[in-house]
Amino acid sequence: MRWTLKPKQEQSQIDELAAALKVDTLVAQLLLQRGISTYQEAKRFFRPQLSELHDPFLMKDMDIAVVRIATAIANDENILVYGDYDVDGTTSVALVSSYLLTDYPNVATYIPDRYEEGYGVSYKGIDFAEDNGFSLIIALDCGVKAIDKVLYAKEKGVDFIICDHHRPGEHLPEAVAVLDPKRDDCSYPYDELCGCGVGFKLIQALASKRGETIDDLIPYLDLVATAIAADIVPMTGENRVLAYYGLQVINSSPRIGFKAIINQIKKSTLTITDVVFTIAPRINAAGRMKHGQHAVNLLTETNLNQAETFAKEIEQFNTDRKELDKEITQEALLQIQENKEEEGFSSVVYKENWHKGVIGIVASRLIETHYRPTLVFTKSGDKLAASARSVKGFDVYNALEGCADYIEQFGGHKYAAGLTLLEEQYEGFKKQFEKVVSETIDVKLLTPEITVDAKIEFNEITPKLLRIISQFEPFGPGNMNPVFMTDNLIDSGYAKTVGEDHKHLKCALKPNNVASTNGNKWGIGAIGFNLGAKITIVDKKEPFSAAFVLDENEWQGKTSLQLRLKDIK
Repeated sequence: MRWTLKPKQEQSQIDELAAALKVDTLVAQLLLQRGISTYQEAKRFFRPQLSELHDPFLMKDMDIAVVRIATAIANDENILVYGDYDVDGTTSVALVSSYLLTDYPNVATYIPDRYEEGYGVSYKGIDFAEDNGFSLIIALDCGVKAIDKVLYAKEKGVDFIICDHHRPGEHLPEAVAVLDPKRDDCSYPYDELCGCGVGFKLIQALASKRGETIDDLIPYLDLVATAIAADIVPMTGENRVLAYYGLQVINSSPRIGFKAIINQIKKSTLTITDVVFTIAPRINAAGRMKHGQHAVNLLTETNLNQAETFAKEIEQFNTDRKELDKEITQEALLQIQENKEEEGFSSVVYKENWHKGVIGIVASRLIETHYRPTLVFTKSGDKLAASARSVKGFDVYNALEGCADYIEQFGGHKYAAGLTLLEEQYEGFKKQFEKVVSETIDVKLLTPEITVDAKIEFNEITPKLLRIISQFEPFGPGNMNPVFMTDNLIDSGYAKTVGEDHKHLKCALKPNNVASTNGNKWGIGAIGFNLGAKITIVDKKEPFSAAFVLDENEWQGKTSLQLRLKDIK
């Protein structure tokens, strides 16, 4: 692990902001790091307002999309709401379909089968639309590269409205409207929306024509917040506003489907981190293990008993998924070892019977052991399909562009992508990908980095600081939970490893040779997930440094300050 301390701003800037906001200089420093330098910016950060959301009609083609939907409703056309099978896609479909159904009955949903149809718009989905009398498809979280498929639909008399957030190719599909803030010719002020965020802008535009206000759309924000969290888009600008209010909905008046999930996980108040690690995997498990439509059914259900039945089903999918990804990860690690590829610049592994639904998770797991750009392939029909994951600072999408001669189809983002290729191209692709990565990656990126926001003294670690930091939520890219580092620490003497295979480190930290421990002679409790091996450092009884975030520990109804360790050295 390499620790990188963020540069500190000019002290005069810090002092000026601290005085304006009447806060400690540490808090002012953290705000400046997040681009907040004035009272007004701080007010917007701590108290986001729905009124700050941009006019949806600033998005290219929005006016055309709204007119086409109005025409469909006026002419009693059947509308098919189509989306990808992941969290962003299924929440998008639930969002737009449930909104349209509030005053128009001729609306149905369609999620492609991950295994039969694969990612995005499919010919099978278009055939389904034609066979069942749908003349308009609203595609969410996909479609911006579906040039041939949209043309195929057009020939069949089926129109498309595309709501996507992925990078477009050189040409756009011949859809009625293409809503994508990443279009070069789109001047929308914020281009980091997720697919569900683009879907929300569509219903915001439709609502304005119905005479509804933004307050009427608040009940839909639990879906949007979940998609923002799961898709790991920046927690800035509109995303922060939408996630902030969406989290309030999740905790106060969630839709029935979310209520059923929350009842199972038995947690009273959820943070955005809880959404990422508890709600999102369950929704995702439907598309991974069975079919994404199960997730849409849960998210649109209005009867609690039925929703709880759906939630139990999805809970089982999630349990099965966990077992499967653990098994495949072990097989993939063994393959890397047997091929003597531990020292490469990339990991590319393949086995024909690996479950396609979990290869993305497996790629992320492999990076925990071999920190480098990683692809996991499996057989999919007569081709191979892969999920790609990258390391911080390296654009895997660009790397795949450098391997385009071997690839049938690919799409995605800087840190995550999917692709298909012919089996006979696998070995050539593997060599080319290793070559591209080795020639373009900065070798320091192959060592995991912890970015530290500020170096602080032990006596600054207080419940008050935790309360202030909690107001920075929701956390995410662009506004990560602040990481602190403190030097000259020792353990109180009760350090131990815990969990399966003793993977985790539990200890209590206090300053070395200093009597003051903030009133706690045992120090402050700390937990280090996957840091069990670091107990050797703690047991030396010599001072060490810790990088950590502030956290809460709930035990027997009591809540106390706890440090969540990122690393010690």
